Amino acid sequence: MFSEASNVSAGVDKVFAFIIIISLIFLIGISVFIVYTLVRFRRKKGLKAMQFTDNIKLEIIWTVIPIILVLLMFYYGWIAFAPMRKAPPDAMQVKVIGKMWEWIFDYGNGMTSKELVIPLNKAVRLDLVSEDVNHGFFIPAFRVKEDVVPGYNNYMWFIPQYIGNYEILCTQYCGLLHSNMMSKVRVVDQEEYEKWYADLEKASKIPEAEGLIVLRNTGCLACHSIDGSKLVGPTFKDFYGSERTVIANNTETKVIADDAFISRSVYSPDAEIAAGYNKGLMKSYTDVLKEEDLKKINDYLKTLHE
Repeated sequence: MFSEASNVSAGVDKVFAFIIIISLIFLIGISVFIVYTLVRFRRKKGLKAMQFTDNIKLEIIWTVIPIILVLLMFYYGWIAFAPMRKAPPDAMQVKVIGKMWEWIFDYGNGMTSKELVIPLNKAVRLDLVSEDVNHGFFIPAFRVKEDVVPGYNNYMWFIPQYIGNYEILCTQYCGLLHSNMMSKVRVVDQEEYEKWYADLEKASKIPEAEGLIVLRNTGCLACHSIDGSKLVGPTFKDFYGSERTVIANNTETKVIADDAFISRSVYSPDAEIAAGYNKGLMKSYTDVLKEEDLKKINDYLKTLHE
């Protein structure tokens, strides 16, 4: 199934299979030749050493054959690669935004999603952009991977051929949480896609909380989740008003996560370190967040409860 998850995966698999077969032939052939040479020409009593001169025929053979094989690998690789750079003009377009450490999929008109949802058997073009450092967008099951580089407009395209969920990974080391920069492709039938798209369109018309906008624009959500998942810093879910264990002046103490505590954490982050987390990971936001911004954040954090 996975060899045909997209229209390009089978071709890529054939190229890799060809290269692996050639490599195995050389590995086995060279290994056998080495063993034969060790046995055939091992040191023996009474056998005088011989001096060998150059062999033009042998040199031509071991030069021409590798050149032919390399050209064949290039040829099959190019046949598989060339169609991957020719997206159909009617392909569905989605903008993929990579930033530490998440993927965001922009469907236009303010509609964004944390997962890529696409219809079955529909050509899809992904325009790849980065907001910070180098990333690598990779869908293993589809056999497609492209670099996502700041200031460089890159893209990929494919046609999904099976309904299901598929992993999305980042292949460029992009910082502390590189290994967590994952998402998924969800391939659905046309009817389910249209329903999902309609729901996304409705959700995009609901104004976002001002505090959430501030958190996103200042990069806070790169280290603090809002859904309970563990990142570099504590999650914001059920955070406001909770009792927290912190280390202050090398002493463990209990505090309540109220406006005053959040203000201290934002402006003097190393004064009180949450138990289980490391000192020095967070910089002071004194020059970034104003008091009115902090109030918006606190108002939003109050809503993140079950």
